[in-house]
Amino acid sequence: MGDLKGKTIFITGGSRGIGLAIAKRAAADGANITIAAKSTEPHPKLEGTIYTAAEEIETAGGKALPLAVDIRDEELVAGAVAKTVETFGGIDILINNASAISLTPTLQTDMKRYDLMHQINTRGTFMVSKACIPHLRKAENPHVLNLSPPLNMEAKWFSGHVAYTMAKFGMSMCVLGMAEEFKRDGIAFNALWPRTAIATAAVKNLLGGEAAVRGSRQPEIMADAAHIILTRNSREFTGNFCIDDETLASEGITDLTPYAVDPTATLLPDFFVDPVAG
Repeated sequence: MGDLKGKTIFITGGSRGIGLAIAKRAAADGANITIAAKSTEPHPKLEGTIYTAAEEIETAGGKALPLAVDIRDEELVAGAVAKTVETFGGIDILINNASAISLTPTLQTDMKRYDLMHQINTRGTFMVSKACIPHLRKAENPHVLNLSPPLNMEAKWFSGHVAYTMAKFGMSMCVLGMAEEFKRDGIAFNALWPRTAIATAAVKNLLGGEAAVRGSRQPEIMADAAHIILTRNSREFTGNFCIDDETLASEGITDLTPYAVDPTATLLPDFFVDPVAG
């Protein structure tokens, strides 16, 4: 397996959770990482800012560039991409991690929340990808990784939260289309999604508090799966909708016990994927 030493990674929303775990795993190889996120001040329910994330990345062995960016703002995105190229000399990898979630049924979803999810998840992913692609074309092994689910067009994944599912599937449709569109350029576009709930602020705050966290896996499982994907040949591995456990298994990693928050708890399946039988 290769490593990410010297690679420059632009990651959206990476001040905490899965995004930060992926950044720190890459930092352990010696990667350069731009954290493009909104969190500049501590929040009572959301740990971490772009500055604390930068400190953790540098402690892990990487170089960090924390930039305050709302990915709904085209000028801020363009400026952050330009600053990354100015600082590190290019962009090798884009990770579209930023996401907004509201697990509300149709009649309880106000349009402000609908707009937020679509502007960040679908539009933000499209726009940041568009801004990075000219630089990715110049990279040796360019990758775009969207943290979004497989396109399972089953009613059960829509009915409880149509607006959220549409917004997340928009990210996945970017993978589907852009993988084909930019195949000649050698840019890989893949998606990664967890089989189970992951111990993040969203799970704690929206899905059942500490009990839900105990039934989750640590963000490091996603970080290790992402590392596998991002070190593959971009011209050979593109257009895939990867699941964390399957990705690890492809490299012979089948004992996932170390990733459990509580090895004695029953794991909670995530949305959009069925649990493994047995």
